[in-house]
Amino acid sequence: MKNKSIVFRDPVVERVVEKFVDRSNVGYEKYGTTLHEERTTKIKGLFKYINDVQEELMDAVLYMQAVKEEIQDLSEEALLQKFSEF
Repeated sequence: MKNKSIVFRDPVVERVVEKFVDRSNVGYEKYGTTLHEERTTKIKGLFKYINDVQEELMDAVLYMQAVKEEIQDLSEEALLQKFSEF
């Protein structure tokens, strides 16, 4: 494992980098290998990577729809709450 010291000027970027490191650690714990090792030892081929990306993007679309519906529900609840105060 490689240690690196980084100075962040943007706390948003720092939080995203921390999430990448955390995600990498979860993946390593789950699969026992890194993406680099998968690629260089040919554990996973190009088609599998493309398939993984496709599945992740499909999941992302589903999550976005769920968020939109949640925002809609919250907006409707706030509107009902506002009118019930009258």
